[in-house]
Amino acid sequence: MDNKIEFTITENGCKNIIQTSHGGYLNLMYLLKDKLLLDGFGECGGVGRCATCIVKVSGIQGSSNVKERNEPTTLSKIGYSDDDIRLSCQLLITKDLNESEIEIIDY
Repeated sequence: MDNKIEFTITENGCKNIIQTSHGGYLNLMYLLKDKLLLDGFGECGGVGRCATCIVKVSGIQGSSNVKERNEPTTLSKIGYSDDDIRLSCQLLITKDLNESEIEIIDY
């Protein structure tokens, strides 16, 4: 079984192809902090409350499309209601991310 997951990350107009595997990181926020060295990104440590790990997503599949826990409340408090705006700390590293495009929009 192929465990490889590959997706595109855009930060400040620069595109990066990221390759990882299922479960390689706890969530997308930790992967982005590690791979892109983003200072100030994900300040609350992944509990979905600080909104410092906001991304715009396209091409995500399956159950990763469902916003759970604190995510909808946190995003609505800062004025985001679009389905494609997500907290990266709430996106697990699964095949749902394969071939998706993710843009870092705020932190």
